[in-house]
Amino acid sequence: MPTSLDPTRVVYRWDLDKTYLRTEFDSIRDLLRTAIEPATRKRTVPGASVLLRELRATDPAAVFILSGSPEQMRRVLEAKLRLDGIRWDSFTLKPSLDNLLKGRFRVLKDQVSYKLEALLAARVHGDRDHREVLFGDDAEADAFIYSLYADLCAGRVDNRQLMAVLDAARVYPENIGQIVRTAGRVPRADCVHRIFIHLDRVSSPAMFDAFGPRVCPFFNYFQPALVLLEDGLLDPLACLRVGAGILLQQGFHPSTLNASFAELASKGVIGSGCAEQLTGARPLVTPNVFAGATAGLLRFLDTVDARRDDLGPARPPEAVEIDYVDLFGRDRERAHAAKRRARWRPPRFGG
Repeated sequence: MPTSLDPTRVVYRWDLDKTYLRTEFDSIRDLLRTAIEPATRKRTVPGASVLLRELRATDPAAVFILSGSPEQMRRVLEAKLRLDGIRWDSFTLKPSLDNLLKGRFRVLKDQVSYKLEALLAARVHGDRDHREVLFGDDAEADAFIYSLYADLCAGRVDNRQLMAVLDAARVYPENIGQIVRTAGRVPRADCVHRIFIHLDRVSSPAMFDAFGPRVCPFFNYFQPALVLLEDGLLDPLACLRVGAGILLQQGFHPSTLNASFAELASKGVIGSGCAEQLTGARPLVTPNVFAGATAGLLRFLDTVDARRDDLGPARPPEAVEIDYVDLFGRDRERAHAAKRRARWRPPRFGG
């Protein structure tokens, strides 16, 4: 079992679109609808708000939100988060209009320079002893950006490699200089513990193998809850509350919880430590606590208990050596393929 972390010394960084919010932006119509949609109409990814509230309840060092949405959407996005009962410490949005007025059109689609610089700048002013857990999605380059950020903080990527990646990403020269200078000010520490990637585009988890076990792709938010339980960042009841939220709010079948656990266990992301904590909480899974989700949770715990003796310790989220210049092109093609899948519509026959 990986060494448990102190929840109060952990910083959580969350992306918003397709990670927390079910946002569509694959067409001009989607973008316009998203821009004018009121807070009450915006939809949360199932389980995301429950998990974020549970993490906030652990009294973490901070919860930071970093989104590629334009600054002009701040009011409506903050209103949506408040409706969901979310509290945050910092909320960074993209200065898209400023870049547009300056004729810097590439920046509108570029996430690498924007997110990387924002992450590095935040780390410069943070506590070097804080560990970090990052949440993103597979729609853009979150796994790539977060991994590069992690290895810059740890000193595994030097300026030459960084500049080569930024050049491949066609980052404006003035931004390259700013990012390199900011990276040089970051206190060196292996601070990023986990990177969670929501498979909104239903990408194959195998597509993220090159990033190593530090990156954990997931299909639903019960999966990161299980991993965070394994890591000591959530207690078993908090983890089960995320599962209950998915069952009750979205009408998922209890077998979804079984499949979620089985997939992570087969990869060694979770193991006997997670299973023991879950089954130990069984006496507390009562109708008074979990209402309509009790039966589904108990069936899930029966499944976990049945396979507990077959589980070993979880695999630690160790960093691996990454050729970021080579990986950049492959990850960009993965994102483009995912976007093509999202845009595809079945042909219409007849009148």
